[in-house]
Amino acid sequence: MLNVNEVILTNEEIRRYSRHLLMPEVGLTGQKKLKAASVLIIGAGGLGSPAALYLAAAGVGRIGLVDFDVVDESNLQRQILHGTSWVGKPKLASAKARLLDLNPDITVETHETVLTSANALEILKDYDIIIDGTDNFPTRYLVNDACVFLGKPLVYGSIFRFEGQATVFDARVGPCYRCLYPEPPPPGLVPSCAEGGVFGVLPGVIGAIQATEAIKLIIGQGEPLIGRLLLYDALSMRFRELKLRKNPACPVCGENPTIRELIDYEAFCGVRVTGEEIGASFSVTPEEFKEMLERGERIEIIDVREPVEWEICRIPGAKLIPLSQLTSRLHEIDQTKKVIVYCHTGQRSALAVKLLRDVGITRSYNLAGGIDAYAARIDSSIPRY
Repeated sequence: MLNVNEVILTNEEIRRYSRHLLMPEVGLTGQKKLKAASVLIIGAGGLGSPAALYLAAAGVGRIGLVDFDVVDESNLQRQILHGTSWVGKPKLASAKARLLDLNPDITVETHETVLTSANALEILKDYDIIIDGTDNFPTRYLVNDACVFLGKPLVYGSIFRFEGQATVFDARVGPCYRCLYPEPPPPGLVPSCAEGGVFGVLPGVIGAIQATEAIKLIIGQGEPLIGRLLLYDALSMRFRELKLRKNPACPVCGENPTIRELIDYEAFCGVRVTGEEIGASFSVTPEEFKEMLERGERIEIIDVREPVEWEICRIPGAKLIPLSQLTSRLHEIDQTKKVIVYCHTGQRSALAVKLLRDVGITRSYNLAGGIDAYAARIDSSIPRY
């Protein structure tokens, strides 16, 4: 953070932030702290969008964004940083343009890269506060550990369907993410938003809470969510709170830490058994699958998505066996045929193929990229979602 005593608010900024300046909890000193502060947001998606907008509006002087994706039509239902005109273009370009239009007096720095163990410490080190807007476990553990090593507060949020949660992890005075979740869930057990869906308004609520916590930390007012996990259920419109305690045996922030540097987080979370990592020999491309159908090969097509996804679209001739039911419905699969398994993007079906091969169904193959890739490259009549 810059030296607050050296920060000056212009007449234009005083007009812009006048509603803050009238509040004794913020006032001129608090607004100068906001201008002097820097916040890094990991992810310019559902959570990062409202968090970035409110931090920019509040006058946080330097906002950093980490993302490497492009804007997709399916993002627009909840990722309010972006608009239709930005579809197909980098999210960071869209985000920077929107934030500077909202507040041209701030600085927006973009890091268009995948956050990894090799670059995380370098990217995070120059920011005062880190906001986690990610949607995958490897990056969550990576960001947590990097914040512990750098001694920085981490404003955490997560969302799924109608439920969200938020807290502040600061290992200097409270628990870290590993204290709450010592081990990641088995791969495929917790579906992503792309697989399970998310209520469009939900990230707005949780992202706004994350922005609130970051601002409170900057101005030094109120009671932060350190040691408290806020749970939100949009369907019942209820908030609950759980107490969190620091784990003295935590391998990162405990009394005798065993993890002293950033590790291989994909391996730690076991995600390398998904997607193409099951091996090219166990996958078929959409083009290869099309050729099999045209040759009239004897194929059993298994769809391991959920029934609501099946209603949206399906590959003709497929049989629906959701991944959660696969082990109890193995008898329904005709093992005399070559088995082609697909899901939305190829992740769940990769797990299904691994399971099938483990139980002896060795002529099973994953449709690489799932029905989404098949619709994009082979059959445009199939709607994409």
